[in-house]
Amino acid sequence: MWSLIVTIVVGLVAGFIARAVVPGKDSMGVIATILLGIAGSFVGGFLWTLITTGTLALTTSGFIGSILGAIVVLLAYNAVTGRKKVRR
Repeated sequence: MWSLIVTIVVGLVAGFIARAVVPGKDSMGVIATILLGIAGSFVGGFLWTLITTGTLALTTSGFIGSILGAIVVLLAYNAVTGRKKVRR
C-alpha cells in the first residue's frame, strides 16, 4: 500500500513539473497529471536501461528519471495530438 501512495505522489510531482517545463497551457486535471508522471517514470526507466545495458526492460525510474520521462511523454502527446502549435 505504501508503494502505491509513493507512486501516486511521485507521479503527481513529476507530472506537474513536466507540465511547468513544457511551454504552453495544458488543460489536464489532477488524475491526468498523475498518470503523466507515472507513464514518465516507466519511459524514463525504459530509456535508462536501454542506454546503459542495451536491453529492453520496462522498469520504473527515480524522481529525476520520472520528470525527464514525463517531459518526453508530454512532448510526444503534444506532437501526436497537434496541440500547442505556434500560430504564425
